[in-house]
Amino acid sequence: MTTDIASTGGALTVDEMKADLSLEQLQQLVGLVEYDAESDPFPVTGWDAICFVVGNATQAAHYYASAWGMELVAYSGPENGNRDHKSFVLKSGSIRFVLSGAVSPDSDLIAHHARHGDGVVDIALEVPDVDQCIAQAVKAGATVLRHPENVSDEHGTVRIAAIATYGETRHTLVQRTVDGVAYAGPYLPGYVAVAPTWEKKEGDPQRIFQALDHIVGNVELGRMDEWVQFYNRVMGFVNMAEFIGDDIATDYSALMSKVVANGNHRVKFPLNEPAVAKKKSQIDEYLEFYNGPGAQHLAVATGDILASVDALRANGVEFLNTPDSYYEDPELRARIGEVRVPIEELQRRGILVDRDEDGYLLQIFTKPLGDRPTVFFELIERHGSLGFGKGNFKALFEAIEREQDARGNL
Repeated sequence: MTTDIASTGGALTVDEMKADLSLEQLQQLVGLVEYDAESDPFPVTGWDAICFVVGNATQAAHYYASAWGMELVAYSGPENGNRDHKSFVLKSGSIRFVLSGAVSPDSDLIAHHARHGDGVVDIALEVPDVDQCIAQAVKAGATVLRHPENVSDEHGTVRIAAIATYGETRHTLVQRTVDGVAYAGPYLPGYVAVAPTWEKKEGDPQRIFQALDHIVGNVELGRMDEWVQFYNRVMGFVNMAEFIGDDIATDYSALMSKVVANGNHRVKFPLNEPAVAKKKSQIDEYLEFYNGPGAQHLAVATGDILASVDALRANGVEFLNTPDSYYEDPELRARIGEVRVPIEELQRRGILVDRDEDGYLLQIFTKPLGDRPTVFFELIERHGSLGFGKGNFKALFEAIEREQDARGNL
């Protein structure tokens, strides 16, 4: 179910409205643009859920609640008939994470986790018409993993299908309004509503992040353009940006990146591949330890990155370190101009800043969240900029290289 917003050719999803996000706030948070929805062959309303396979879902749910301020809202497990695995659904603003871990020794999740470790298995998208999207996907040659079907419980019906993308990642397509009736359950049929088990401490922010900005996918050398064309051909996504050569290299490592997005830029996918360089790039390291292509990092949008970083650090989340020389560079100071906080406040927290023709953004990156050096998060605060921090790439990659070198993987 959505509320139409004619000016963007899109809509506010129910999740966005429940999060008390206005169109104006969403435009600033994630950089929405206008587009013609009527001509979209594969209309996407927005993100539905980011689904992780983890080694211990019970503990992961506690981590995302206690460290990241997310709220537990739904559950599926042995207590309500799911003998294969436990799944915990957490929300922050309009973002929904689903964390799944095996219960049965025969669960397919065990083999998946053995191959990849903790990571994103499903980037689920809400769509207004599953059948239209699958028909377009089939016409364009996509692999359909799940054909459209209705799934129902006492809260109503959702229509679901799924297509394959890079590696073992999938896009489940979720239609939450069927025959004019919106599904009213806490997540999907098979899940029950649960109360949060973690109580926020006095003074904690209501939420640390409000929306999902983009998800970066890492693919093998020579396959980036193949997946860019997949999103163009199958899902009607547009090419938004391209980063190659000196844009995205250091003295030791390099990569190439192209960004695709749906029409109004609510859903954005930067796609990276390694490039030949003196030493192993962050993409090579990811592909080695994830054992194939997959989602490298999630960028979550916040309206106050300083407060978010302070809260996360207080909860034990670790970020990449930025050297003082980054902030003392006169060229940086001249390029970024005035931003909403003194540069000294950004320096104290290690927050990066970049400016383009549309405005500026503030961003910071965590260290890998799990045991393997694979998945990490980005926090981003946009002020008009529609970019991805191109001016920060070298500083970011050098910070990542320092961490790689400490792990013995550079």
